[in-house]
Amino acid sequence: MKKFCFILLSLCLLSGCTGSSFHPYKNTDGLFEVDIQIDGAATPYYAPLYLAQEKGYFKEEGLQVNFYYASAAEIVKNVGAGNVPFGFPNADTVLLGRGNGVPVNIIHTTYQKGLGAIIYKSESGIHKIQDLKGKTIAITSYGSPNYIQLKVILQQNGLSIHDVQIKVIGTGAIVNALVSNQVDAICFSKLRTYELQSSGIDVKQFLSNDYMPSYGNVVITSQTFLKEHPEICRGFTNALNRGMQDIIEGQVQEAVNIAKEKFTPSIAGSEQKYIDIISQEFVKNLWVSEDTAVYGYGYSNLHDYQIYIDLLQKNGLFKTSFPADELIVQPGGAS
Repeated sequence: MKKFCFILLSLCLLSGCTGSSFHPYKNTDGLFEVDIQIDGAATPYYAPLYLAQEKGYFKEEGLQVNFYYASAAEIVKNVGAGNVPFGFPNADTVLLGRGNGVPVNIIHTTYQKGLGAIIYKSESGIHKIQDLKGKTIAITSYGSPNYIQLKVILQQNGLSIHDVQIKVIGTGAIVNALVSNQVDAICFSKLRTYELQSSGIDVKQFLSNDYMPSYGNVVITSQTFLKEHPEICRGFTNALNRGMQDIIEGQVQEAVNIAKEKFTPSIAGSEQKYIDIISQEFVKNLWVSEDTAVYGYGYSNLHDYQIYIDLLQKNGLFKTSFPADELIVQPGGAS
């Protein structure tokens, strides 16, 4: 059943990838109209994109960017098919798609580390990965990036997915499943540990990046669009970098306010939570690395990507490995 789910996901990714290409056009303001599909739903965590839009950074690059939202699998499929020029999915789904033949390129590794974590209560008796044997672990789906990481982490530590009990629980209920002791651990976003700790729940976590290279959201485009419109790709990532730079240099509160007013009004009253998480996690950890200090925001480490590609192939997520430099193009289409 689990193998079937991965095959089904692969077929979903591959369907519709006909090699057609989105053709940008100039609107009445003389700006190229381009769309981006973003993973999940609007959230203040996407503030660099929102800031780039509202402060005119995309406009200065000659772009009018329209934001849409979809699942990571749908994004990879649509970008590969040429239905939209840009996507902002989790990197794991991109690697899975490319490993199954979807013609996409990563042009900006926005999150230099993955968000994946195995989260458990401190009182659970879990201290190391091997302690997960026989435990019940919740995932959101067998096609989720976190399930992919769980499978690899277990195998890296002498276990297999058959050594644990897997329970599929929806995104909206998975955290409560841990709180209410329905499961021993959840494989989900490490950002939820902030939510749990602030609610008085003492939790710990195993971070995916402690066991393998992994990445969160990345900007992707199709091979065709990159070849035909490199200047638009450069403009997009240049504007995104400016949004990131503003936040990193201290404009976190402004960014959260823009997100609330223009994109995520439902966060009203919770602004400080997002300010704290963005300041502590994104500014200090996710958006920056030793690589970005040298090469700039969005840099992709080919060596680490290759390690992760080979791990996914070794664990049966696609048949044949592939060179990372066939997937990666450094920010803006620069070679």
